[in-house]
Amino acid sequence: MSLTEAPPAPPSQPEEPQRPKLRKPSTRKRLVPYWLLLPGILWLLVFFALPLVYQASTSVQTGSLEQGFEVTWHFQTYVDALRDYYPQFIRSLLYAGTATILCLLLGYPLAYLIAFKAGRWRNLVLVLVIAPFFTSFLIRTLAWKTILADGGAVVDVLNTLHVLDVTSWLGWTESNRVLATPMAVVCGLTYNFLPFMILPLYTSLERIDGRLHEAAGDLYATPATTFRKVTLPLSMPGVVSGTLLTFIPASGDYVNAELLGSTDTKMVGSVIQSQFLRVLDYPTAAALSFILMAVVLLAVTFYIRRSGTEDLV
Repeated sequence: MSLTEAPPAPPSQPEEPQRPKLRKPSTRKRLVPYWLLLPGILWLLVFFALPLVYQASTSVQTGSLEQGFEVTWHFQTYVDALRDYYPQFIRSLLYAGTATILCLLLGYPLAYLIAFKAGRWRNLVLVLVIAPFFTSFLIRTLAWKTILADGGAVVDVLNTLHVLDVTSWLGWTESNRVLATPMAVVCGLTYNFLPFMILPLYTSLERIDGRLHEAAGDLYATPATTFRKVTLPLSMPGVVSGTLLTFIPASGDYVNAELLGSTDTKMVGSVIQSQFLRVLDYPTAAALSFILMAVVLLAVTFYIRRSGTEDLV
């Protein structure tokens, strides 16, 4: 190559394809999720937050219905309410806890049966589980007055099996009588809130892959070991959800205690209802409501932490 000749041009590099520029979503599209959340937020504000604030202000008021109530930040109402009605608080937690345990013992086998053994009858059994919801809560509770009536079939069977002798010794019944005793209240709570336990348990059990049970069998695990090592741990989210859905409303219930119990079985919900509608002592009723809410919240928080919050995700 002579000095006058130009050097050969380097081979041209292939041009990289231009990537399409991502367009930023418009402001209107970015606000769509917030607009969808707005009805729910307004609902919570109007029917939850505002009544909660109103009840909080009521609990620190003083006065009477004739002269009117005035916010005086009288926190002594909380101390007086807890001092006067602590037996009802303890009784409510005891009854609700007992009913929750009974619901778990009754509901888990039924949920297991529906999830793994019901087959084509699954939908029918699920309908039977939720069928009581088609009847008024009040009517369902009143029906237990007939079921547990003195001289009825249920009481006769319990007497024949000497079950009432044991419950009388424990203080849950009175001789041969079940109505107007703690046992009647717990039976009503267990029946009315049992579906709240069964449905979360069924949902959790139904998600378990059946091949895991087959794999456990291939590894020579017995049915009991398969349940303890596979089924029960995987169903814990349903156990946690079911116990919360049962315990929380049962602790504040007063219908079962009013209709199936006596003056010795009053729960804190009965006291709140009486203070609001009969005694008309609104500050005490509001204070009792907040104390109950705080106690339940602490108990639920402790329970979730002990059971593992990741199970609820």
